Amino acid sequence: MQNLVSASWESVPTQPVDQHPIIAAIDLGTNSLHMVVVRIDPTLPAFSIIAREKETVRLGDRNLATGELKPEIVRKAIAALGRFQEVAKTMNAETIIAVATSAVREAPNGKDFLHAIEAELGLSVDLISGQEEARRIYLGVLSGMEFHNQPHIIIDIGGGSTELILGDSHEPRTLTSTKVGAVRLTGELITTDPISNAEFQYLQAYARGMLERSVEEVQANLELGESVRLVGTAGTIETLAMVHAREKSGAIPSTLNGYQFTLKDLRELVNRLRKLSNAERATIPGMPEKRSEVILAGAVILQEAMTLLDIESVTVCERSLREGVIVDWMLSHGFIEDKLRYQSSVRERNVLKLANKYHINLEHSDRVAKFAQSLFDQMQGTLHHWGADERQLLWAAAILHNCGHYISHSSHHKHSYYLIRNGELLGYTETEIEIIANLARYHRKSPPKKKHENYQSLLTKDRRQIVSQLSAILRLAVALDRRQIGAIAHVECEYYPQFRQVNLLIFPSQLNDDCALELWSLDYKKGVFEEEFRVRLVATLEKSTVPRLS
Repeated sequence: MQNLVSASWESVPTQPVDQHPIIAAIDLGTNSLHMVVVRIDPTLPAFSIIAREKETVRLGDRNLATGELKPEIVRKAIAALGRFQEVAKTMNAETIIAVATSAVREAPNGKDFLHAIEAELGLSVDLISGQEEARRIYLGVLSGMEFHNQPHIIIDIGGGSTELILGDSHEPRTLTSTKVGAVRLTGELITTDPISNAEFQYLQAYARGMLERSVEEVQANLELGESVRLVGTAGTIETLAMVHAREKSGAIPSTLNGYQFTLKDLRELVNRLRKLSNAERATIPGMPEKRSEVILAGAVILQEAMTLLDIESVTVCERSLREGVIVDWMLSHGFIEDKLRYQSSVRERNVLKLANKYHINLEHSDRVAKFAQSLFDQMQGTLHHWGADERQLLWAAAILHNCGHYISHSSHHKHSYYLIRNGELLGYTETEIEIIANLARYHRKSPPKKKHENYQSLLTKDRRQIVSQLSAILRLAVALDRRQIGAIAHVECEYYPQFRQVNLLIFPSQLNDDCALELWSLDYKKGVFEEEFRVRLVATLEKSTVPRLS
C-alpha cells in the first residue's frame, strides 16, 4: 500500500535548479519574427540580453479572399523558427517561450500553422489575446524604464494591431488592443505609390476612427490634473526615432532607450514620407530593409494617436513584448518577488474577477478547488505525472466550473466552456484558457470525446490527456461538496497498485453527519475516474473528524 501524502501549493518548487538560467523568447508578429536570448540574474532580479534575432516574415500578408496564412509564408516562418531554435541551442538556452499575436489569431488556419510548428520543430507556440499581449508589453516596458509612480501611456504599433496601455508601475489601469497596424493598413488601404491625396486622407481618418475608443478608455482612467508621459515601443516607432536622430544629429544613438521626438517633428516626417515612393523611402538613412513599405501607415497611426491623446512628445523604449514574455516567465518561476510583485498573482486575480462577474458561489468553488488540489497532490507521481502548471489550471477550472449557471442551469457545463473561453483571462495563453474551459466543460455529464469540437481544438495528445485526467479528478472534487455546505473536512487517498485500487478516506466536518449525499454523488461520478485511470475507487466515511496519522 502506498499512502499518497498531500503537498501544499507553496511547497511545490517552481524555481529551476540553475541559478542563472538562459531563456529565449520568440514573438511571431505580423510583420516579422523576433527572438531575444537572455541570461537571468536572480539576485537583482533582472536579465541581460545576450543575443537578438530578427527575420522579416509577413504573416500579416494573408490571402485576401480567405484571410488564411499563405503556404509559402508558413514555410518561410517555420524555416526561420528552426534557425532561431539553433541559435538558442548554441547559446545554451534551457527554455524557449514562443508567442503568436494578431496575424495568427485572426487567420482561419492559424491553429493549423501552430500545430505544424509543433509537429516539425517540437516548438510549442502560445497564442495570446490582444489584452494579454498588452499586459506583457507593459511588463516588458517596466523592466526597461523607471516610471517613478507617474502615469505613463504605452503605445506599441505592430504589424496587425496597436496596443495602448495606461499604467504607473503598479497595476495596469487600462489594457487595449485595436486592429490597426502598419502591415494591415498598408495592405488594406494603400494601392498608390506614392500614396494619392485621397488615399492619404482616408488612411488618416480610418486610423483616427479606429483608435478613438481605446484613447477614450485610456483618458477615462486618468485622474483630473494628472500629467502623463507617452512611451513608444516596437519597430515602427524605433525606425521613426532612428530616422529622426540621423537627420537631427547625423548619427544613430548607441541606444534608443529614452530617445524623444515631438508630434510637430512627426507631422513633418509624415508629410515628407507621403510624397515619396516606396523605392525613395528605402533610401532614407536609418530606414531598415523592408520597413519602407509599411512605415507611412505606422507613422500615421502614431500621429493620430498622439493627436487624439493631445500629447506633444513620445519617448522610445526598446523593451516590449519579447522582454515582457521573459518577465512573465520570471514571475511565474519565482525569480521576482519584490518589484512587480503584484503581477505574480495576475492569474488568480483574473480568475476571481471572472467568478464575481458570473456570480459564482465562491465558498463552494473554493472548497471544490481545495479538494481537487488535494487529490491532485496525493495522486501525483503514481496515478499521474503532471506538475505545478497543470495544478494551477485545475485550480482555475475548479473555481470557474459552475459559471455556466449565469446563463442557465440546463447544460451549464457547456455554458461554462463558452464563458471561460471568451472571458479574457489575463495571465493565461490561449492554449491554457482552452484547457481550463475544457476542464470545466467536463466536470459533469459526458466525459471527453473525440467527436466534441471543443475537445478537438486541443491540438496535442498531451493537452487532451491533461483534460481527460484532471477533469476526472475535478468530478470527484465536485461530488465531495455535493450539498455545498462544507460537510467534508478532508480526504485521504491510499493506493494499492497490486489491486489497482484507490481507497478514498472521507473525514466529515460533523461527527453526526453521515454525508450520504456526498457518498452517493461520489459513487455516481466515479465511473469516469475509474475508466480514465484504470483503477477501482472505494470511498469510506471515517468515524473521526481528524485525519489518521500515516
